Amino acid sequence: MTITGQPPAAAPAKARRKVPPGPPLWAGPALFRKLAGDRLGLMSVAASYGDAARLTIGPKKLYFFNHPDHAKHVLADNAANYHKGVGLVQARRAIGDGLLTSEGELWRKQRRMIQPVFQSKRISQQAGVIAAEAAKLVDRLRAHQGGGPVDVVNEMTGLSLGVLGRTLLDADLGEFGAIGHSFEAVQDQAMFELVTLSMVPMWVPLPKQLRFRRARAELQRVVDHLTADRLERTGVEGDDVVSRLIVSTRAEADQRVGRLRMRDELVTLLLAGHETTASTLSWTFSLLDRHPEVRERLHAEAVEVLGDRLPVYEDLHRLRYTAMVVEEVMRLYPPVWMLPREAQGDDEIGGYHVPAGSDVLISPYTLHRHPAFWDAPDEFDPDRFDPDRPANRPRYAHIPFGAGPRFCVGNHLGMMEATFVIAMVARDLRLAKVPGYKVVPEPMLSLRIRGGLPMTVHPAEGASSTRGRRVAGLAG
Repeated sequence: MTITGQPPAAAPAKARRKVPPGPPLWAGPALFRKLAGDRLGLMSVAASYGDAARLTIGPKKLYFFNHPDHAKHVLADNAANYHKGVGLVQARRAIGDGLLTSEGELWRKQRRMIQPVFQSKRISQQAGVIAAEAAKLVDRLRAHQGGGPVDVVNEMTGLSLGVLGRTLLDADLGEFGAIGHSFEAVQDQAMFELVTLSMVPMWVPLPKQLRFRRARAELQRVVDHLTADRLERTGVEGDDVVSRLIVSTRAEADQRVGRLRMRDELVTLLLAGHETTASTLSWTFSLLDRHPEVRERLHAEAVEVLGDRLPVYEDLHRLRYTAMVVEEVMRLYPPVWMLPREAQGDDEIGGYHVPAGSDVLISPYTLHRHPAFWDAPDEFDPDRFDPDRPANRPRYAHIPFGAGPRFCVGNHLGMMEATFVIAMVARDLRLAKVPGYKVVPEPMLSLRIRGGLPMTVHPAEGASSTRGRRVAGLAG
């Protein structure tokens, strides 16, 4: 029998899904060392492959995306597909299920509970409190004039905790002297959980874990004290966070669960709230020391706008150059330097396939230095945020407060605090880094300065000799 006609067509080959480029598998150990000790370097390695890269570190495949369109897709447009990812998932063992790490209905419940505390009207009413705390800071710094160096990181941490206590908790956190050290231990444990992928049991008596357990017990004591003090003083009639949490956690059928939830949410709020602002302020004074021309413009604006008085809420739009400086500091050293997510379902980002379960990284640190969207990206230039200058860059090229549904709830409070503090310090004082001290970034939960920032304190050029005494009197 003769068979005529064409042979049957071959079955079409399965379309290959596009995979981002990245280091070869044998580079895994070197990448792990960077994850452990040079996380900004790890981000730079990824960025060297372009706007998308895949890093294989042990059992983990990390998908790095570094374009504003990618950030928009992951953080906003398809945010429902992305839960908190590597680092924050592991940090949950250290800081619990607070607003920073929770997901789903629990996160929505927490957000609804805390959102009213950050409404614009309420925040505007806290301007006097922030100005008074900033004046106390200036007084503390002034006391070091002519003396030895002061650790600016410690000072900014104390200031930020004081502001948070008075504005959000209606409490004085100054009586808890060790609280800053407790937060240090929590951050260290959170990073340890990241590096070890939470594979070391919490009961193993490593020095770091013992320190963390002591810190967690101390923070529980602080939370219990704040709760008892609030119930004794005012009950739950206030609109602050403690009052709202007491009402919210009373609904828990298990009192132990309610107590742990109170701790997790307050610890998360205090840790995230004070760390980000303290880091931004510390980086600001480090940069101002290297750029005296910017410091002089800040001083001139503060003298013109504020004179000898404390700032008020209406001064925020007048302290225009100060706000530009804050924006530029957060561009170069964003307090939230990485936004890790985990894909819940298959997705495509920038033409690349992202399988369900993949860890996706958006790094504001590298995005804010992308040469396609920023001229001279490594230079400190506050004028790039001049509102009268056309930006000519995508909205998601600058995301210091994150984006989408999980946009930082405290952004307005943080901006007001940073603006007031920088203006008041620049008006009256000049901070100078100790010669020879090397400022090194330390990417923890926030991007802070490793080992502190020793600076000496001097009068600002042209500062009035009586201004400080008059302002200090107002602060009292």
